[in-house]
Amino acid sequence: MLSGSHILILLLVVLLVFGASRLPNAARSLGRSMRIFKSEMDEMRTDNPEQNGQEAIEQQRAPQPNPAQQVNPAQQQNQNSN
Repeated sequence: MLSGSHILILLLVVLLVFGASRLPNAARSLGRSMRIFKSEMDEMRTDNPEQNGQEAIEQQRAPQPNPAQQVNPAQQQNQNSN
């Protein structure tokens, strides 16, 4: 868990890395990016929710292929001789 002193140290490091003049622009750019990301995520969720749910159900219901039956050669010879 971050304590108050950890947060203060992180803020000082960020201030040193970006500088006082570039820090507002960096924060603004980060805010825009987060807003775009959230809007895209919301759009994906609302884009045909019935279809997305139906596809998931169909995938679960899809028949699974059966593995090939293994036949012992001795059993096969017994069946052929009968």
